[in-house]
Amino acid sequence: MGAGRPLPNLELTIEENNRLAEWARRHTTAQALALRARIVLACAQGTTNTEVSARLRVTLQTVGKWRRRFVDQRLDGLLDAPRPGQPRKITDAKVEEVLAMTLERRPKEATHWSTRLMAKATGLNQTAIFRIWQAFGLQPHRAETFKLSTDPLFIDKVRDIVGLYLSPPTRAVVLCVDEKSQIQALDRTQPLLPLSFGIAERRSHDYVRHGTTTLFAALDLATGKVIGELHRRHRSGEFLRFLRTIDQSVPHTLDIHLVMDNYGTHKTPTVKAWFARHPRFHLHFTPTSGSWLNLVERWFGLLSQRQIKRGSHRSTVDLEKAIRHYLAIHNENPKPFVWHKTADEIIDSVGRFCKRINESVH
Repeated sequence: MGAGRPLPNLELTIEENNRLAEWARRHTTAQALALRARIVLACAQGTTNTEVSARLRVTLQTVGKWRRRFVDQRLDGLLDAPRPGQPRKITDAKVEEVLAMTLERRPKEATHWSTRLMAKATGLNQTAIFRIWQAFGLQPHRAETFKLSTDPLFIDKVRDIVGLYLSPPTRAVVLCVDEKSQIQALDRTQPLLPLSFGIAERRSHDYVRHGTTTLFAALDLATGKVIGELHRRHRSGEFLRFLRTIDQSVPHTLDIHLVMDNYGTHKTPTVKAWFARHPRFHLHFTPTSGSWLNLVERWFGLLSQRQIKRGSHRSTVDLEKAIRHYLAIHNENPKPFVWHKTADEIIDSVGRFCKRINESVH
């Protein structure tokens, strides 16, 4: 709707205002309906379509559409129109009941809902429960973990490292450094059954351990190449040897910016003294519990996925040979990881996540 055209008069009754507010804030409401309710509530405050569009981050046409629909049909105008075909057997109230139980209650005999338990509690069949959950993106059988950084310098460190990624310094190399420690050389107790037509690769669930090794790695932000070094132990002495390898690998005319975590071996007096004698090294520490900011972790994930997890290694030497082979293949045709998110976007995302946690507690 254009800014110069008169807006339809929009006034709410007390009942309409309460119902819209309930739709807008309840987690069990479909997100499309919640957005429509917020649009109407904002319009009822005498706000122009342009202001509502900017505040809710929707198009001007969307605001105009739902303003007109509400004026013409009131609350019913915000609901989706019935579709052609066989009439629905499950009412909106029943769907709302399933969603509310899924999000707000737990079964008596379990820690989470299954389709069988929900079907028993609501009187619907398992297929109906599955379809409702699928439509609203609910997966009660899944649980993921998270850990928020408690580093008091979290914001400063995020801005420092992300700034380094998005605008690397000139005449310098940015290296993301970390150790993948305790990589186990595992060999299955029985022979592998290889992939065949209609049959997946099969391996025994149990295995024999043949020792461990540690990979020290430095990922070049600009080229994607990785400087790697394997050691059987993981101490400051081995880290110092790796630092010397980095120093020899990078031309002496360039400064070196290292992105590292706060592991103890990175901050021993011996390591600090070494850095003091090599002023071209500049350190950028990730926040506590913020290893996801270190791009070499993404490369470690590829190493595990492509070489280690499904590999079978009869000795530590065999494992180290496989890792060196992967390093060589990778460095033949390296591709850098590209960082897209700004520091402000990351900080805002963490802020929204913290808000969700607080709301779930209260």
